Order: sequence, then C-alpha cells, then structure tokens
Amino acid sequence: MTIDVVTFGCRLNAFESEVIRREAAGAGLADTIVVNTCAVTNEAVAQARQHIRKLKRARPQARIVVTGCAAQTQGPMFAAMAEVDRVLGNDDKMQASAWRATRAAFAAPAFGVAAAPKIAVSDIMAVREMAPHLVDGFGAGQPRAFVQVQNGCDHRCTFCIIPFGRGNSRSVPMGAVVDQVRTLVAAGHAEIVLTGVDLTSYGADLPGTPKLGSLTKQILRHVPELRRLRISSIDSIEADRDLLDAIADDARLMPHLHLSLQAGDDLILKRMKRRHSHADAVAFCAQVRRLRPDMVFGADIIAGFPTETEAMFARSLDLVDACDLTFLHVFPYSPRPGTPAARMPQVEGRAIRDRARRLREAGDHALGRRLAADVGMTRTVLIESASQGRTEHFLPVAITGATPGTIRPLTISGHDGARLRAA
Repeated sequence: MTIDVVTFGCRLNAFESEVIRREAAGAGLADTIVVNTCAVTNEAVAQARQHIRKLKRARPQARIVVTGCAAQTQGPMFAAMAEVDRVLGNDDKMQASAWRATRAAFAAPAFGVAAAPKIAVSDIMAVREMAPHLVDGFGAGQPRAFVQVQNGCDHRCTFCIIPFGRGNSRSVPMGAVVDQVRTLVAAGHAEIVLTGVDLTSYGADLPGTPKLGSLTKQILRHVPELRRLRISSIDSIEADRDLLDAIADDARLMPHLHLSLQAGDDLILKRMKRRHSHADAVAFCAQVRRLRPDMVFGADIIAGFPTETEAMFARSLDLVDACDLTFLHVFPYSPRPGTPAARMPQVEGRAIRDRARRLREAGDHALGRRLAADVGMTRTVLIESASQGRTEHFLPVAITGATPGTIRPLTISGHDGARLRAA
C-alpha cells in the first residue's frame, strides 16, 4: 500500500499531512498521491497545478487527491484537471470519514461521472471546533516535529484569502496540546514547533480564554524532557505577558521569532487592515531584545501592495534595519480573487518585482551580517541530517559526520553567505 503526501506551504500543512497519511492509510487507500496545497499567492496555486501534472506523468496509474487551502478556495478549478481524481476540503481532509468516502468513490463503477462527483468540500465557515489529532511521530530520524495548536483566523486582512481556506479561529485545548508534545518527545523528536494560522489568537474560543503564553508555559512546565520549543509566525501586537515572560525565563524556548509584519508604512498597514504600526513593530523587537538579548527575528513582508508608492516601500525596506531582521520571507503582491485588495489600484508588475528583489537583497545582506557575527561563537546545534544542523537561532550550519536528532555544542569557524560552518 502506497500513500504519498506532497506538502506545499506552511508548517501547519506539515502537521496536517501526517494526519492525512494516517487517515488515508487507515481507510485502505492504495497507490494514492495526496497533494496538500497552499493558497497564499497565485504562484503557490500555480506551483501546485504544475506539480500535479508532473506527478501524473511520473505515476499515471496513481490516484491523485488534492486538498488544502487552494482546494478549499478553488475546488472546481482542481476538479477540472484531468489528472485529479478527488478534491477534499480543508476540514474534510482531517476526517477519517472523508477518506473512507474517497476509497468508496474510487471503487464505484460510476466514479468520475456525474453520479460520483469529484469534489467533497464542506463549508469551512461552519466549522467551530477543533478535534485534537494525536500524531505519533514525523518519521524516523526527523529531529523536529510540528504541533497544531490553532487553526483559522477571525481577522480579515484585505490581501489575504487564507480565512476563506481555513475558516474562523479555533484552538486545541491545552491538555491535548501537552499530550501531543509529550508523545512526540517520547518518539525521539528533540525540537517541537507550535503551529497555527493566527497563533497569537490562541485560546479565545476556549473556556477561560487562555493565551499563547499560558500554553507555552504549560508545555515547558509539564514536559520537562522537551529540549527545544519553537513558536512559528506570530502577530506581534497580540503577544501577551506570559509569552514575554517565557521568552525571558526559559532557555528551552528558542531565541527566534518570525513576525507577521507585512509592511512598514502606516497608511499601507491601514489599507491592509493590519493592527500594528511601524513604531509598534520596532518597539516590540526592542522590548523582546531587552528580555532576550540574543533574540533573532524573521518577518513576512509584501512588496508592491496596491497603492504602494516608492516612498511607502522605502519604509518597508527600513524595517530590515530598524527591527534588525535576520530572515526575510518576501511576497511579491498578487491579487487573490474575492479579497478587497484585489479591487484596489494595483502597482505595475515590473515595480512589484523590482521591490521584491530589493527586499530580498536587503534580507541577504542582513543574513550575511548575522552569519558573520556568529563566527567564533559556540552554538548548540540540532543535527537535522548528515550535512546540516540548526543553531538555537535557526541559522543553518554545514556539518559532517554527526548523528541526526542529536544536539551538540559546535564552534562556528566561518560561513558561505548562506550557512554557517562548524569547526
């Protein structure tokens, strides 16, 4: 029995792909490829379509099931592809019943015609709760594991299609999260990454409305054998006091945060319907560094949002130095159908590409400065493979001969502009 899952997009998809693998196998599917898609940009959707065609050419007898955010928001488009046998929605993909129905559909004599439609996409906005899914592990030798603690988003940033792919915000109860972390640590994973769509909204739908900081403290308190904990992308304006305390007080919480900044100009931020200002972003980074001086920041930044002028873009570029960012995830703006930003005056495509290039260059220089600063330092490195590890700051390190899954103190001897080198 062969179930292959191809994952695009975020760390949340990586966790969900493990659930998909288990449920599809449990339903008895065989010779099936599941493509778990991303919808954050037009390019992400196009990449998924291209990869689906490539997969079908390589394995013409395999069934292809498409799911994820792009399947949820653009199901008919994927269903129209000759290579695709089934389209499952984002909530459906997490349900054992949906995979049993998929197996039954594949076995039906009328499958593929009107009597057995290819699309099984339910109303994501009707989903109000999260059923915890216990994952036993992420494969032998994988040192890092992801834990889903939240899904969906109640905010409506004008550029973002993801709430329509993920639904409203909902959280996994703290006890279930702690149990999942404990299970993964027992399975040998040295580092756990908490994931969600809007992590800092965690708990608003739970009894007592606990926050992300409280969850973080509970994990660190109740799983003492956990060696390293990371938090994926957060909205800095929602960071709570307990989260800041955990950053300051527990060395097992890694000194690396990825921030959803998106832009540096206040008017553009308002048009995006973001809830922070340029000054808020700079102040947050300064506050965190007072608590944890070695903190490293990454950020998402969009280049060429509608109405963005060159002067407005310059304020986004300024964030790289003002916040002392190390990792930049640059998105050239692309209009997503159905979002308010798609109806705003658009920036010319050449200008968008040029601004994205300049942001990436600034990011490369920032990363280079950070790599140079680490030369001569001793870092604790999580060994990911025989050739690479990651420092506590998430900086990649070229290594040789180490055992994956171990954590070792290594002296940094140099860098190549992209990775550190260990002595």
